[in-house]
Amino acid sequence: MLKSTFTPIFWALVPKPMSPKLSPNVIINTFANSTSLVRQNVSLKQHQCITPSSAYIHLPFCRKRCHYCDFPIVALGSASAQIDDDPRVVNYIQWLCREISATQVELDAKAPLETVYFGGGTPSLVPPRLVSLVLEALKMKFGLSEDAEISMEMDPGTFNAKTMKEVMLLGVNRKSCGRAHGVQEVHEAIDIVKLCGVENWSIDLIASLPHQTSDMWKESLRLTIEAEPTHVSVYDLQIEQGTKFGNLYTPGEFPLPSETQSADFYKMASRMLCDANYNHYEISSYGKSGYECKHNFTYWKNKPFYAFGLGSASYIGGLRFSRPKKVNDYMKFVENLENGLVNSSGDGQIHAKDTATDIVMLSLRTARGLDMKCFEESFGSSIVSSLIEAYIPYVESGHVVCLDEERRTMGIAELNNSLLHKTNTERKLAYIRLSDPEGFLLSNELISLAFGVIDNCMDCLQHLEVV
Repeated sequence: MLKSTFTPIFWALVPKPMSPKLSPNVIINTFANSTSLVRQNVSLKQHQCITPSSAYIHLPFCRKRCHYCDFPIVALGSASAQIDDDPRVVNYIQWLCREISATQVELDAKAPLETVYFGGGTPSLVPPRLVSLVLEALKMKFGLSEDAEISMEMDPGTFNAKTMKEVMLLGVNRKSCGRAHGVQEVHEAIDIVKLCGVENWSIDLIASLPHQTSDMWKESLRLTIEAEPTHVSVYDLQIEQGTKFGNLYTPGEFPLPSETQSADFYKMASRMLCDANYNHYEISSYGKSGYECKHNFTYWKNKPFYAFGLGSASYIGGLRFSRPKKVNDYMKFVENLENGLVNSSGDGQIHAKDTATDIVMLSLRTARGLDMKCFEESFGSSIVSSLIEAYIPYVESGHVVCLDEERRTMGIAELNNSLLHKTNTERKLAYIRLSDPEGFLLSNELISLAFGVIDNCMDCLQHLEVV
């Protein structure tokens, strides 16, 4: 929308399986050098052996690099109106398909893909005929479920009705309306989406932009609700080092909003969108009933997924594996993959600390929260007791909510009493979740607190084994 009046609507869906960062909007993988847990139950091992049924595809092309962007992209130039025959695009798609074809998959572990996500970059700049080649390569290698959710980020000003219809014919059934430089392009993009009969589509908003006011943010939310997308994602501007914004602005200092203002923006979004019947099912995500993003649930449930393309990171067998972020290095990687010189499923030992912190981080992003009984089965009762004890002050303050199996809120007296029991079955505690919006706003601190508990507990177990 108009920069002087409204917040721009754009696509920056996270967590993307790209480079990890410690923020409430991304997947992280900490304690990379930690030791393995002494006892690792069958449930955890079974979780790590789940066959991936989702794939992320990175299409890195953009007109130019946005001021806040630190993702691996290829800037085509604003004058590039028609990229059907741009050799940079055509060659990249060929390398991408080669990577898919060369990926090693155990025959007994092969399963059709249930979700495919085209991210970027600006995927809508890639001609549908080239997108078709990628989908065909995925179908040949893994198979595609008949009802697979296939999502694509599409920025206003980079597609028309003809392109939209061609993309729909390919089977893409979930669209993401993205970055905008003017209000007219936003309205035109929404009109195209509705004209083409797209049922499942999402708008992403960014808050805490330079010079943004409460009235500007409220108007952006009002216009978004008026457009009636089935899904809305709301993100706070992240100032990354090395970006233009990173060189121009310091977080919390004018012209950026203060932390208090940013918190107010988040609360306003939660209130207005929930009042408009959007379910706040994840820190940054709101959806009408039945329209939650299936692909992103793969990340939030810590399930394995394939990833293909420049800078993307897969998660298979409990291990993350990142591709090179530079085009020439990526091409060399694909050649090595074809020659059997690299294992794209990742090499190395699975560390229980990594798995435990991932599960906590991702679960506490969601309204469902952390499943305490499953967590105990995988990591033991002592770590669960320590986690509950650490969170009691935040239960008292209302930032953390404890629930029983019927998802009934447990009072502080009931929770304190549960600490007397040795197992979670006796405790009756089924879930821990962050409150909305206050707990979500404190998510970095609360998740970091859990990381400290996990670190201390597992170090103690390691020490006991050595002794």
